[in-house]
Amino acid sequence: MELRGSTTASPTFLQFKPSLISSSSSFSRFNSLFQPSRINIGHIKLFISHNPSTPSRQSFLLQPHSPRNSTRFAISASPAAAYDTVEDKLPADIDVKESQEPNSRVRLSVEVPPAVCEDCYKRVVNEFMKQAKVPGFRPGKNVPESILISYVGKQNVRKATIESVLKRTLPHAMSTVTGRALRDSIHIVTKFSDMEEIYSSQNSLRYDVVVDVVPEVKWIPEEGYRNLKVVVEIDSEIDAHKASEQELRRRLKSLGALRIVMDRGLQIGDVAVLDISATTTDQDESNVQKIPSAESKGFNFDTEDGDKVLPGFLNSIIGIRRGETKSFPFTFPESWRQENLRGVHAQFTVECKELFYRDLPKLDDSVADKLVPGCTTLEQVKESLLQKCLEVEQTAKEQATDNAILDQIRKMVEVEVPRSLFEEQGRQLYGAKLLQIQANMKLNEQQLVSLSSPRAVNEYLESQKENITNIIKQNLAVGDIFKRENLQFSTEELVKEVENSIAEFKRNKQEYDEERVKGQVQEILEGAKVLEWLRERAEITYITP
Repeated sequence: MELRGSTTASPTFLQFKPSLISSSSSFSRFNSLFQPSRINIGHIKLFISHNPSTPSRQSFLLQPHSPRNSTRFAISASPAAAYDTVEDKLPADIDVKESQEPNSRVRLSVEVPPAVCEDCYKRVVNEFMKQAKVPGFRPGKNVPESILISYVGKQNVRKATIESVLKRTLPHAMSTVTGRALRDSIHIVTKFSDMEEIYSSQNSLRYDVVVDVVPEVKWIPEEGYRNLKVVVEIDSEIDAHKASEQELRRRLKSLGALRIVMDRGLQIGDVAVLDISATTTDQDESNVQKIPSAESKGFNFDTEDGDKVLPGFLNSIIGIRRGETKSFPFTFPESWRQENLRGVHAQFTVECKELFYRDLPKLDDSVADKLVPGCTTLEQVKESLLQKCLEVEQTAKEQATDNAILDQIRKMVEVEVPRSLFEEQGRQLYGAKLLQIQANMKLNEQQLVSLSSPRAVNEYLESQKENITNIIKQNLAVGDIFKRENLQFSTEELVKEVENSIAEFKRNKQEYDEERVKGQVQEILEGAKVLEWLRERAEITYITP
């Protein structure tokens, strides 16, 4: 499911229909008659392979429905699958043994008695008799069974019978995990060739099914979420007063003009156009390498931005003149955003191509309307900017608080995350990443196909394993609190948000499943209610690092 802390934003999500066992194949010329390679059982979709190799689960990524971003947080998990009522009565009972496996997975060992197999065999023969055009017999007329089997092929009849057995018995077997099974996580793990061998020798069938179930959430300590003590770090850059002063300065600079510096070097307040390059430094000079990510041509550097480029960058080039080149050593800090550069010793070279100073208007009432339309005094400008920054500060503060709460409750739960849940969440995150890349870079079809390949997706899942797992744990913790505390939201809220989401799909001319939209909106509202409940009861301390 997907949770978002805002009740005003429509959900962004992906739909996935992973196959359940291996790749499908037809059996000879009669595949169009019986279509045994795909079996639909209520909400269960089986893809059965006649290849003797070990079956594997296949998944694929579908186009995300909505490009809209969330405002607070997004976490996702699949709801438990619901199965249609078992209506096909069997001539005898099947035996189902359930055993627990790691990562919230259950194995169902199913034994089908000869009576059920014989009944399925008769149905298959009757179906072939209705449809097959046997030479020498008019369509629909009874054909001796031996002649029919000879014409259709004994092996094809056997395969169709086994698939009929699976179609009829699997809903009965799955009824033991109704309400617990996760959607699209069911796999028949027994090889089809092994089922053929058992059926041929014993006229019965045995097969194993594995299914992921809703994981159990264990709180340490029990109900520890009721008395949270949360410390929230607030970045000094979001301080409203400081931010409003910076915004005022930015707007004033936009009203000024740049003039060329002719007779001095760089000083604070100037703007320089720089060519920047860097190489690694090593005792072995033959091992010196360029650092492509540190190279920049024609970089506009505003000295009032200080050391946002690199720590100590401004001090290293202060005084540089137009046409001059300076070089200085630098060691990337361990907190550097690019992991491969952390702790790397480098030598930076900076050439000053152009140097400007700002010719700014006087900051008084005369420029008030240009700074903020409608204002007549400088005090009105400052008050208007401060109010806007206070709103931004409050939003950022709330978001930081939500993130801190989610991080803390995640650390308080123990959960065995099912593989199917991990893959679905990971693919949702990867899909959102592709949307962002596509929006920024306008990928062509070949690039999009490459980034959407199974290899690319699997590499992302592996590299982001910890992050994906943490998001799932947060999600499950939130869902568990909602149930434990009997939280609720109004029908009016649900209807309104569903209508907003559907309207957005229509605006984007995208297909949607109204029931799925409703379910996701419900989960969004649940998440918002849980966060509201936790904030009211938590002891929250704000600090500035």
